[in-house]
Amino acid sequence: MLTPVVDEDGAPFWRYAAQGELRIQSCADCGELRFPPRPCCPHCRSFDSEWRRTSGRGRIWSYVVPHPPLLPAYAEQAPYNAIVVELVEAPRVRLVGNLVSGPDAPLNSVDPRRIRVGARVQAVFGEVAGVIVPRWVLERP
Repeated sequence: MLTPVVDEDGAPFWRYAAQGELRIQSCADCGELRFPPRPCCPHCRSFDSEWRRTSGRGRIWSYVVPHPPLLPAYAEQAPYNAIVVELVEAPRVRLVGNLVSGPDAPLNSVDPRRIRVGARVQAVFGEVAGVIVPRWVLERP
């Protein structure tokens, strides 16, 4: 399984995820949210940042169901999905993850025919290869 590479800029993201929080780096000067984390604000060029807690709500902006699975380690879990989620609080911030039926559900726990661009999702946190990662579930009406 693939595990995230934790660098100095992104370490707080993973620390908050381990606590069950979806936080996004924001500029301490202009307030713009940014992802992926980086040392300098692309909007005002400030080096001051903070981590803002989000609702964890978003919508599916795009998705793919790889055919055949591109990595051998994932072949047994096919068909699985990879989705791009646009956050409610920051439409320019998009995160990649998987749509699953629950925090610790397998990658293939959601029938690919249920995935729709624009569908509302909620972040949940589950362990993948020893790391707590944000995953996504369909938001219930």
